Amino acid sequence: MKKFACIKALATYLPDPIELNSGLGDERFISKLGIRSRHIAADDQSAGDLAFESARILFERHDIDRQSIDFILLCTQHPDYQMPTTACQLQSRLGLRQSIGALDYNLGCSGYVYGLALAKGLIEGGLASNVLLLTSSIYNKYINIDDRAIRPLFGDGATASLISAVDGERPMLDAFVFGTDGDRFDSIYIPVGGSRNMPRDNPETFERDEHGNVHSNYEVHMDGMAVTYFTYRTVPRMVDEILSKAQLERDDIDHYIFHQANRFVMERVQKKCRLDGRPFYNDIEELGNTVSGTVPFGLVHVLSRRPAHELKRVMLCGFGVGLSWCGCLADLSAIDR
Repeated sequence: MKKFACIKALATYLPDPIELNSGLGDERFISKLGIRSRHIAADDQSAGDLAFESARILFERHDIDRQSIDFILLCTQHPDYQMPTTACQLQSRLGLRQSIGALDYNLGCSGYVYGLALAKGLIEGGLASNVLLLTSSIYNKYINIDDRAIRPLFGDGATASLISAVDGERPMLDAFVFGTDGDRFDSIYIPVGGSRNMPRDNPETFERDEHGNVHSNYEVHMDGMAVTYFTYRTVPRMVDEILSKAQLERDDIDHYIFHQANRFVMERVQKKCRLDGRPFYNDIEELGNTVSGTVPFGLVHVLSRRPAHELKRVMLCGFGVGLSWCGCLADLSAIDR
């Protein structure tokens, strides 16, 4: 038998502070989003802190030997420091051996599925047997408290997945589809902070739009309509491509778990993908958009309601910041409950 990569265990972490969306803006707008509340990282919490907690929970809940980890992959857009990589710090903080690989990769909403592809490559290429895949999002540190168009959307949180090698006759992570449209990078971005626009050369300035929303050049800028139209164009095509690669029909899929933008967008996506009446995850009422965390949070949610042995063909799709998208099929039957 060959060695194939599979999702073996999952854990999540949410910071304690909770922010209610009631009172943040137009109540009709909030109701349409389907997001009632969100967890917000504390002032002294970093992306690395959230990732650490999710990994700690994973190890303890599933009795995982920390010395078995061969590689750390951390998906975050807000590392603890400009340098070094946060994954290197986590190797030490988590008490993992030094003879492992560790890296951060900067992706947003497509990041978890990209991480599965990277872990699959490491494992099926014979470079690792157990990969610790982490996501950590702290967008609210980069969204103005008075930006009532964007702030109600995003929640903070982290996830940890153990991706392991198992003996099998077929892949358990398969039919990957990737896409990138860098022409529209500024549909979701932070103008200042990288080497293009250094903070020391660009003092923070604030602006207020015609609706009274405030943001600075150090905070998240998002063209909501552009991102929504991108989603409607891209996701149906991605679904078709995954099914074509796998030579499957829509009814062959046990569950569809997509990145969670907001309830309204996901309802439209479900219709545009011709997935009405099929098992489709759409529930971020108390989480908000946790960016690269929405897919693994969705996995945990679905697994709490359906046994893993019923989930041998699950479609996972991420799409957003970049603009970037990625999808695959996952067999969840090996997950440790």
